[in-house]
Amino acid sequence: MANPGGGAVCNGKLHNHKKQSNGSQSRNCTKNGIVKEGQQNGKPHFYDKLIVESFEEAPLHVMVFTYMGYGIGTLFGYLRDFLRNWGIEKCNAAVERKEQKDFVPLYQDFENFYTRNLYMRIRDNWNRPICSAPGPLFDVMERVSDDYNWTFRFTGRVIKDVINMGSYNFLGLAAKYDESMRTIKDVLEAYGTGVASTRHEMGTLDKHKELEDLVAKFLNVEAAMVFGMGFATNSMNIPALVGKGCLILSDELNHASLVLGARLSGATIRIFKHNNTQSLEKLLRDAVIYGQPRTRRAWKKILILVEGVYSMEGSIVHLPQIIALKKKYKAYLYVDEAHSIGAVGPTGRGVTEFFGLDPHEVDVLMGTFTKSFGASGGYIAGRKDLVDYLRVHSHSAVYASSMSPPIAEQIIRSLKLIMGLDGTTQGLQRVQRLAKNTRYFRQRLQEMGFIIYGNENASVVPLLLYMPDLKHAWTKGIRKTKGRVMASL
Repeated sequence: MANPGGGAVCNGKLHNHKKQSNGSQSRNCTKNGIVKEGQQNGKPHFYDKLIVESFEEAPLHVMVFTYMGYGIGTLFGYLRDFLRNWGIEKCNAAVERKEQKDFVPLYQDFENFYTRNLYMRIRDNWNRPICSAPGPLFDVMERVSDDYNWTFRFTGRVIKDVINMGSYNFLGLAAKYDESMRTIKDVLEAYGTGVASTRHEMGTLDKHKELEDLVAKFLNVEAAMVFGMGFATNSMNIPALVGKGCLILSDELNHASLVLGARLSGATIRIFKHNNTQSLEKLLRDAVIYGQPRTRRAWKKILILVEGVYSMEGSIVHLPQIIALKKKYKAYLYVDEAHSIGAVGPTGRGVTEFFGLDPHEVDVLMGTFTKSFGASGGYIAGRKDLVDYLRVHSHSAVYASSMSPPIAEQIIRSLKLIMGLDGTTQGLQRVQRLAKNTRYFRQRLQEMGFIIYGNENASVVPLLLYMPDLKHAWTKGIRKTKGRVMASL
């Protein structure tokens, strides 16, 4: 779990060599990379792979200057808002028209306070227009601002060979056209750019069926269904699985798509601490004992929502312990592998392979094709009856346009490459190179004194700068590195 006190976390426990609250000392023995913990309170613990995660606390002076920076920025923000209200300073933000002064405000003025007064000062760090494929190097359109980042104008100059520091192109498959992509060109010529229909109507193609069979084979499950949008894969399918009278137990750091899907479902939502199995078990125990509020009836379903790799923290889910808990309390488990599929595990098959677990232990496997596969869309995989149910009841299947045929072919091509079905070992080499580069990158950043979060095996590497003005200065400072321009994170 995220540790505010600093240090490394192994198997969910802080490695600070202090005694536990019950006075006992944790005893671990390692064999072949597998950890078996000693008994605690007379209960056997779980077998799982050694998990080493770092959540280093910032030095005191960094924390002081960070709070000072935000405090000063807030004070000057109030001053500038006062000047704008009196017309002394021009207001570039969205405001209500005078003709609508009697209307309820459409724009939430105070909620945009941070955007107006802090974000705008460093806005040029983000949203840079790219004009090439997002490979290791790409081209950026140069832009300047004449009004302190409220608006930008393009100079017409293209900055070549920018080092890509902020992409999820883990395996480098979102690349410029080469001969290996000829099949995508052929599919584009044969099927066109889009289907213009839903999966329920005229939108299911043979390419979709081929892709779904390949995804199921890759994940070693019975069946899979693909969707045209990764975000909607979560937000539109969770409501089809749970509803009123059901309970969702969600990790506090889950992605916005999981949060939205949970809220749209109408189920009761309870939050457990990040990667904290003790917090999760307490909620599960209370749910089983007390049932629904007021009526005390048993919950219709209990669904645990977690991610494989958390995109903002770089931590990996403690899957073996969570699977043990879901079995113990007869709950269902939904794992979002958007940032782990194709990037974690010896052959890129995600967190189940990383921990050496059977994929059938997870009830719902979800993932996206927008990262490792260099495409777009998402999938739900698991038992055949689950997938057949979603084909009928999923909102995406009924209302959303199905996946574009060339995109489906790109995913098929990427899967065949990773699985070695193209007759080469390039895919496996890319997965292994990613793991090696991830560990090297993390190690070098730590040696340079940067504070980074997450698991040493996660390809998401959060680098913390804390102070808002430092973000801007750091970005400008790395734009020239060995003669090349570097993109901001």
